[in-house]
Amino acid sequence: MTSAIRHVTVDCSDAYALGSFWSEVLGRPLHEDDKPGDEEALIEGAGLLFVTVPEPKTVKNRVHFDLQPQGRTRDEEVERLLALGAELVDDRRRPDGTGWVVLADPEGNEFCVERGEAERTATASR
Repeated sequence: MTSAIRHVTVDCSDAYALGSFWSEVLGRPLHEDDKPGDEEALIEGAGLLFVTVPEPKTVKNRVHFDLQPQGRTRDEEVERLLALGAELVDDRRRPDGTGWVVLADPEGNEFCVERGEAERTATASR
């Protein structure tokens, strides 16, 4: 027998607020029972569970998400995420179109935005 990952859990100061941000990022709803002030928030179908903890984030996170845009370019996705409340941490885009962008969610958890599939295909065919 083996184990299966049920959830990836993210500690945070406000589970509902951070869960709501990631719900918008991923285009997936929070669980119907989740409400503001709840100590947990689960994104349906994504396996992401946000849990309120008393300790603040103090160092760079050791695990992060790498996002691949669906139906838009990396740059369009970066602009959308910045409008949702993400912050730019590091821009690693290269002149040839490769690379990625490092953003942070509203609680400072870093994540990367890579190129979309169409961009990867276009670069590979050059």
